[in-house]
This record gives sequence, C-alpha cells and structure tokens, in this order.
Amino acid sequence: MLGDKPDRIETFRNLDVLVMQLSYNRKSPFGCGCLDGDTDGVTSLGREAIARMNSIGVALDLSHANVATTKDGIAASTKPVVITHAGCRAVFEHPRNKTDREMKAMADRGGVMGIYMLPFLTEDTRQPMLADFMRHLTHALDVCGEDHVGIGTDLSIAALTDEDIAYLMKYLEERRKKGIAAPGENRPLYIPDLNTPRRLERVADAMQKQGYGSRTIEKVLGLNFSRVYRDIWTA
Repeated sequence: MLGDKPDRIETFRNLDVLVMQLSYNRKSPFGCGCLDGDTDGVTSLGREAIARMNSIGVALDLSHANVATTKDGIAASTKPVVITHAGCRAVFEHPRNKTDREMKAMADRGGVMGIYMLPFLTEDTRQPMLADFMRHLTHALDVCGEDHVGIGTDLSIAALTDEDIAYLMKYLEERRKKGIAAPGENRPLYIPDLNTPRRLERVADAMQKQGYGSRTIEKVLGLNFSRVYRDIWTA
C-alpha cells in the first residue's frame, strides 16, 4: 500500500493505521523480509520511512524483517520498536523467529516482543502445543525481561472450527504457490490446546504454574504493549 512512497505513511496515519512494517516476507523498497536471507538491511528509503513513522507517531513493527533489517531498524528508530508477533530462534530455528541479539537490542531500546501462536514454534512434523508456546515465552522473558514481552497471537479471537481449518489449508496452499509462505506452513495456523477465545487465561494459568507472579502475568497479557504504544503514539 505504501509502494515506494514514504509520504503515504502520513495518509495512513490519518486513517488510524498506527502500526506498520517495512516489509513482509520478501524484500520491499524499505527493507528485507525474513525469507530473502539475513544480510540485506534497511534501505535509504526505509530510513526515511522510519523517520516519518517516528515523527508522526506510527509504531515500527519488525516482525517479518530479516536479521539485518531488524538490527538496522532498531538502530535507526528514535522511538521504541515492536516485534508484534514472532518466536525465538534459540528455541526453534526458523526465519520468522528472532535471535537473542535482536530481542535484547529491542528490549534495550524500550520495545516489546509478542510471542505468536503459529506453527513456526516447532518443527513441521507436528502441531505446536501450549507447552511449546511457553518455551518461547519463558525464553523471551529470560532474554528481554518482564517489561518487554507480550502476546501477539496472530490469530482470530474465535476458536477455529473444522470448516475454518479446511479453509486455512487451502489458503496456505495458495500462499505456497505465490512464493510468500514461510517454511512450516503445511499445518493449520493455530495451537490446538489454545483453540478457544479464553486462550489468554490458559497462558496466564501456565505462567502461574511456572512461578510467575500476578504483576508479571499482567504485563505480558497486555500492560507492556499498552505502555509501549502509549510511548510511541504520543508526540
């Protein structure tokens, strides 16, 4: 939607688009996505885009960026950045997951990373479960600290039905044909034992069982993202 025109950022900001990425899975005029290798970073046009985002209160989201673009984006931004939905490469090696170095750099600048509930948490021979999600969440807390981790499910609020899953599998097949699918998109985009509108309550219960206090749980369930967006969106 932005094409190669950073001035469109203000147009979308006026339409209440408050979070934007530099790229999806592939390269864009602004930066490099996670499926095009980890070496190409933010372009000169991308630096202009970041400056515009910072100046008018748009959150820079680096979820789909590769390693170099993530590093460059964090360094170039004068405001905290967000990684709204990703996992941890130290737990499972996948191009959509972030390295400890990226996560620590984001946290050091005041940002927040949301752990997603997608198949990329595990190898593609099985569907990830709550235990797998918790491994990524607890690792992120260890690396980033309790003020810089949240939940970014990348799912609908409703539970998926069998009909929904059948539709999703057709959708994923189309993504593979177009060359925009990430490795591991051979499974439905959900976690079976979190397939409920009350999934965050189950995460809270799991965190409590692992010894996390109520304040940390509240931060992860929403307070951290609320804080960082307030910091970014206000001039």
